[in-house]
Amino acid sequence: MTWDRRWTLFAASLTVIAAFFVLREHWQHALGLASYLLLLACPLMHLFHGHGRHRHGAGDHRTKTDDPT
Repeated sequence: MTWDRRWTLFAASLTVIAAFFVLREHWQHALGLASYLLLLACPLMHLFHGHGRHRHGAGDHRTKTDDPT
């Protein structure tokens, strides 16, 4: 394991431990914010991810044929 991976694993472990203790002490506040986070999920998804490349219809599917006939 390289040195950078060790530090990343160490930092991730500390973050999970800290998040556990913060949520343990402030669980009621976190649950109060859950409804707002749910409402923000859709706009944030569109902001960072967008719609992607959805295909809405049968005419959008392009087929690749190797047969010249």
